[in-house]
Amino acid sequence: MNTQQPITSDEEHRVLKFRPRTLAHPPGQRGEPGQQAHNDAGRPQSGHPSRSERGREEPDDFRLRMLANLAAFAFTVALTAIGIWLAMSIADLRKTQDCVLMGRRDCAHISTPRI
Repeated sequence: MNTQQPITSDEEHRVLKFRPRTLAHPPGQRGEPGQQAHNDAGRPQSGHPSRSERGREEPDDFRLRMLANLAAFAFTVALTAIGIWLAMSIADLRKTQDCVLMGRRDCAHISTPRI
């Protein structure tokens, strides 16, 4: 019986050198260490950490945060209500379908107005 050996190449077993991040100039930054890295258009690069940091002199907009939280909460409640309604209607449809498949004749709910 032949046993097949996996074909391996030298590229699969390459050891990469670990470079610690203690460099004076990180690879994505040009110029002085305190300056922001800019792309060719003069804007800060999107991957740079200073882009997500907020300046200390900017006040926190509490009202805007609360409105965003309220909108997210309303969306979550609406999505939950729609999910519950959908689950209930599917369960009712399944119950009616099971009744019909059993051969019963009084499966559909008929509402009659009271006289």
